[in-house]
Amino acid sequence: MSTTQAITFIGATGGCGLSALKRSVAAGYTCVALCRTPAKMEAHFPDKPSNLILKQGNAHDAVAVGEVLLRPSDPTAMVDAVNFSIGGTVNANLTMDDPDVCKKGVAALLEALGTLRSNGVAGRPLLAVVSTTGISEHGRDVPLLFVPLYHVGLKAPHADKRVAEQTLYGSSERFVLVRPSLLQDGEKPDRKIRVHVESEKGVEHKEVGYFISREDVGRWMFENLLQDARQTNKYECKAVGLTW
Repeated sequence: MSTTQAITFIGATGGCGLSALKRSVAAGYTCVALCRTPAKMEAHFPDKPSNLILKQGNAHDAVAVGEVLLRPSDPTAMVDAVNFSIGGTVNANLTMDDPDVCKKGVAALLEALGTLRSNGVAGRPLLAVVSTTGISEHGRDVPLLFVPLYHVGLKAPHADKRVAEQTLYGSSERFVLVRPSLLQDGEKPDRKIRVHVESEKGVEHKEVGYFISREDVGRWMFENLLQDARQTNKYECKAVGLTW
């Protein structure tokens, strides 16, 4: 196996995913990004780094997803990690164009992994999946002031994220659910990132906060999940809430 880590990015044309991708490319890892419109990603990397491979495709297409899970240097093996950060946008009617965007994306990812293994491709990548606070089954993990926003204004995307999480918990994959608090723009490396941790059994460490930036979420994911993905991670099969 190549000594250089290989990481697949699904949903990295902006936000948390792009932040993690930029750091992974800068670290010299082999990065494969699945994009519906590769030109949008190319605009973020005008120097065209040789360790960034862009593939056109839809995250809901298990065949397209399977193609980007293959290690570029060795198609008999899978990549070491998958950074999954697709999501939908809530419109004025508090609905989404595709209310099942994450549910379908996770289903396609798991189907692709299963198909590759049935075809003899080896590997068990770490799945770093961006989810959300406000959907914990073990008590309130958002400030009381935010409860109306989360339970009314964000009801549609939260229902989708909840199903995606349950699907991953029901799988046998290595995964970490990353639940940021309300997202803002602008990295703030001087601000401490507090980490809430829970498993299916309950809360292991409680932290509640208001905001965090997309850039800081991507930085945390790179530093704590992606850069050493081949090793067993202490957060595997758990949900981590990130907040300032």
